[in-house]
Amino acid sequence: MNVPAWVWAATLVALIAVLAVDLFIIGRRPHEPSMKEAGAWVAVYVGLAVLFGVGLGAVAGGQAAGEFYTGWLTEYSLSVDNLFVFVIIMARFAVPRHLQQKVLMIGIVLALVMRGAFIAAGAALISQFSWVFYIFGAFLVYTAFTLVKGEDEEDEFKENILIRWSKRALPLSSSFGDGRFTTVSDTGKRLFTPMLIVTIALGTTDLIFALDSIPAIFGITKEPYLVFTANVFALMGLRQLFFLLGGLLERLVYLNIGLAVVLAFIGVKLVLEALHTNNISFINGGEGFHWAPEVPIWLSLLVILGTLAVATVASLIKTSRDRKKDLLSTPHN
Repeated sequence: MNVPAWVWAATLVALIAVLAVDLFIIGRRPHEPSMKEAGAWVAVYVGLAVLFGVGLGAVAGGQAAGEFYTGWLTEYSLSVDNLFVFVIIMARFAVPRHLQQKVLMIGIVLALVMRGAFIAAGAALISQFSWVFYIFGAFLVYTAFTLVKGEDEEDEFKENILIRWSKRALPLSSSFGDGRFTTVSDTGKRLFTPMLIVTIALGTTDLIFALDSIPAIFGITKEPYLVFTANVFALMGLRQLFFLLGGLLERLVYLNIGLAVVLAFIGVKLVLEALHTNNISFINGGEGFHWAPEVPIWLSLLVILGTLAVATVASLIKTSRDRKKDLLSTPHN
């Protein structure tokens, strides 16, 4: 794709406008969204992503639209997995329910900034060093292995050195107050609220999330414009999705396994494509290994969509059976 500068500019203006509406109009009143409100906004954001893909297909062709949809779906599923850690952060710092919407919005904005920086860096590396694909592929396969190996959700978030230092060195109040970063104590002293610590926790966690998501999306498309828009649309509505899913998050017990399959598939796909188009002189003389198959985008979309669907259905079936067993095993008076 040859994306003109004005298209980039128009896209950025439109996306910033949507985020501004979400931040300053929808989220200006701290409250816990109802299921109806959250569901409506999630539907709006998903609809926008679908319409963007349709427009992309009309202008740039089916290949570009397919890469966008596949990347968006992958990033969206990884973002849902990230919500597990957001839940832990909320509980760990006892964030009041009516302030959680604001906290999530801050986290999403930080994620957008960090992913934008990672996308720019990743695109620059790929254009200069083709061997980066081997590293990306190996990293995704390793990440898939760690997901299959399994990790207790409580262990997915640990207070890093920056959080520990902030809690120790900064003058902190014990109350969130009205959700601002600072407050004034009864003695007139300016104090930081726990909201600052929560923001630091979200920012450092978003940094770790980007390490997984950016190699994954570059395994689907090499076009920076598609990488960026897929990430933005995946993060849009994530705040409302947090409240919409609610207790359903706890029922997605096989989501990590599904994501492991997806990441391993993308990692292998990256390595195969790197082998097929290899131009590194000391590997096969830079001729490439033409026996290495190229995975078409339609197959990638089918594998990712099918894997996530199976993981979701299997999770709901298992948790439903477990609940029935618990009810049957509970003695009744």
